[in-house]
Amino acid sequence: MTLSANHLPPDLCDIVGEYKRIALVFQGGGALGAYQAGVYEALAEAGCEPNWISGVSIGAINCAIIAGNAPQDRVPRLKAFWETITSQRIIPFNLEGDIFRQWRNQFSAARTIFQGQPGFFKPRFPSPLMLPTGAPGATSFYDTSPLHDTLLKLVDFDRINSGDKRFSVGAVNVRTGNFIYFDNSEHTIGPEHIMASGALPPGFPAVKIDGEHYWDGGVVSNTPLQFLLDQPDHPSALVFQVDLFSARGQLPRDMYDVSERQKDIGYSSRTRYTTDVFRRVQELRSKLYDALQRIPEQLRSEDDLALIEDYSSSGPVNICHLIYQEKTYERDTKDYEFSAASMRDHWQTGYEDTVKTLRRGDWLKKPDDSIGIVVHDIHRLSE
Repeated sequence: MTLSANHLPPDLCDIVGEYKRIALVFQGGGALGAYQAGVYEALAEAGCEPNWISGVSIGAINCAIIAGNAPQDRVPRLKAFWETITSQRIIPFNLEGDIFRQWRNQFSAARTIFQGQPGFFKPRFPSPLMLPTGAPGATSFYDTSPLHDTLLKLVDFDRINSGDKRFSVGAVNVRTGNFIYFDNSEHTIGPEHIMASGALPPGFPAVKIDGEHYWDGGVVSNTPLQFLLDQPDHPSALVFQVDLFSARGQLPRDMYDVSERQKDIGYSSRTRYTTDVFRRVQELRSKLYDALQRIPEQLRSEDDLALIEDYSSSGPVNICHLIYQEKTYERDTKDYEFSAASMRDHWQTGYEDTVKTLRRGDWLKKPDDSIGIVVHDIHRLSE
């Protein structure tokens, strides 16, 4: 897959270059994470390289592979990861049609439950349900030590910690319930931080870091967007937010649909709520700035001057929202259905959706400073 020149605006690099921050935000979603790999491949080919990359759960793993490799190695290492964890063959031949794909996907998901995925996780034996309280392995159904080895093989953590890119992954403290971002501006990132972000209970065990235990950040919030918008600095930013669950969907028709719809709503990002709050805050900051400007300079306090300087250095935020749209044959098992065929479909869909977004040069242009924040989504064009 290679982008030709006529796919994209000729001045794309100049448009993107207007922003001080280019961020890539990856949601959690298990097997659907191959969609994010396709998104990054298209961005890399277009020269839209992020300087801040952040993720939760499978998004944290994708982020680590991207940030932890040289530019020419990032897509090959992403492919190596996804080909490794989807290497188990389901059936020796391909069946076409939605009914056959649905059957095959259900079989693939069942196989994941009973066998795990190579290079990722494996079932515990004996089952944690057979172990006494407090015994090693009593709090999760799977052992994620294979993921630790895979991360060491595919990720250069020295590169992540060099600060070449801002890097953040979200997790939740099991004891306190508090959400935390492991950020390379404050922490020395290792494989344990990535594993903590993806330690979704009760499947995966909590990960111990500096005396505390952490679970998957998706337990509290499945996207790092709010963390990015809550930063004390507000430079102009182009954000590619890549979600794997859609808040919008069809009315359920059976119990399978109910289970899937519940999962979609529970893990969707609440992007509109987050951006609405940020917009209101920006409007209040703007009004405060106007009020402070009316105060004579000799009467302004140091705090007043700091607020004026902070607002003067801020810029608009432009969010390109990419959301995976499930196939008709996918069900509530889609986030743990790791067949190679589904992985390739997810990857290709992410690539194609990103190309469609990048073609919209008008969307990518930096908004006027007075706007504060805008959100674009290719899937809402058809609504």
